[in-house]
Parts: sequence; structure tokens; C-alpha cells
Amino acid sequence: MWIINIFETFFRIMFHLIRQLFHKIKIALLHLQFIREFRLFKEKNESDRFPIEWLDRDPCLDDKIPSQDFDRHHLLHTAWAARILANLKPTEHVDISSFLYFSTLVSAFIPIRYYDLHPPRFALNGLKIEKADLIDLPFANSSIRSLSCMHVLEHIGLGRYNDPIDPQADLKAIVELKRVLTPGGYLLLVVPIGSPKVMFNARRVYGYQQIVSYFYPFQLVQFSLIPDDPRMGDFLEGASKEFMNTQKNACGCFLFKKLP
Repeated sequence: MWIINIFETFFRIMFHLIRQLFHKIKIALLHLQFIREFRLFKEKNESDRFPIEWLDRDPCLDDKIPSQDFDRHHLLHTAWAARILANLKPTEHVDISSFLYFSTLVSAFIPIRYYDLHPPRFALNGLKIEKADLIDLPFANSSIRSLSCMHVLEHIGLGRYNDPIDPQADLKAIVELKRVLTPGGYLLLVVPIGSPKVMFNARRVYGYQQIVSYFYPFQLVQFSLIPDDPRMGDFLEGASKEFMNTQKNACGCFLFKKLP
């Protein structure tokens, strides 16, 4: 058995080294192309509008792609959440550590209070930024009517963001989210969905039923799945539990309501 383990380790190391080698060759070729294009651009330049100096170069070598690249999870789940809030029309919304661009954009239309363990420093009209710990939120019981926590639960307690190691941190956070939401209030929650596992220290992947049970007795008002494979569509409504269990790192968008 130990011989098999040695061979597996050897082949993994070799595979990693080969990937690194091909990456370095690719970068070298891209640099050569960059030099050729710089010279061509300078030769074709017939005006003095801008000085063109080699010392001013700023190579962008990975942008020659056939279509615009983007992070499907972050682009689509924030689009989902913005449309939910546009429909609900809350007078104020509280977000806990979600993708910062979401709060900066939506705060142009809905006043937002944004909380994070490591709050950023900038100022925008309609956006208040303060510090908060998700497992010890600084809010009274049943005090928030519109709340979001998107792509956050899966990270806390893994130490990735300099937070304390705690395997139960996500469950503690769920208790807090349930505690502060007022009866009749809405929670927008987004987490990875698939076959449950911990991908230390990057993230947890939850099962659909896990999340529904963790937030009982909240009512699940809406659920959308952003599947692993873009060919399946951007948002799937009513995906079966069997299908969700085949996913490795899909994105589950849950709209919960706290019943009176």
C-alpha cells in the first residue's frame, strides 16, 4: 500500500511541475507577443497626443479571450439579490459581509447598512459601513426586516480570513441571523450547494436540505440554483434534490421569510 502512495505522490508532484512549466512557457510567449505589438503600435503611431515609452508599459497578458470572462457565482447571485430587493422595496436593508459591489450599487436606490469583520474604508451616500462579527451580531432580537448574507457562511470558522478556527462557526452564525430578523422579515442567503463537504480552508459546500433544515421554521419563499455547468442555464428553478447532489460547487440562492 505504501508503494502505491509513493507513486501517487510522485505523479501528483510531476503533474504540478509540468503544469508550472507549461505556464511559464505560455507567459514567455505572451511576453514576446507583447513586445512585437508594442513595437507595431509605436511604428503606427503618427501623432504626438501621447508619449509612448517602454518604461511606461503595463503588460496585460491574459486578456486575449474570445468572450468576456466573469465569475458566474458573484455576478449572478448579486443580480438575483438586487432583483429580489427591487421587488420587496424595503425602506432599509442590512447586509452582512456579502460581495461589497452589491451594497455599493444597490445603496444608490435603497439605504444599506453594511457590516463586516474587516470593514473597508470609503464613503458613499446611502451606504453606512460598520464592523460586526457574524457570530455575535450587534443587533437586538427581531430588529431587522430586510437582511442578506451571501457567500459568507461557507467561509467562517475556517481561518481563511484570519478568523478563529471553529467547525461550528456557521451554525452559530445561523442562530444569529435567525435571532435578529423580525417576524415578517426577509433573509437573502447564498451558499455553495452540492454534495456536503468541507474544502478546507476555502469553503464548505452544503446540501440543499441542510440549509432548509438549519433555517427551520423560516418559510422558503424562493430558491434559485446557479449550476456548475453554464450549459444548464444561469438560474434553475425547482431543481431536484438528486440533481443538486450531483453538483460540486453550485450556487444556491435562498429567499427566506420569518413567519409571525
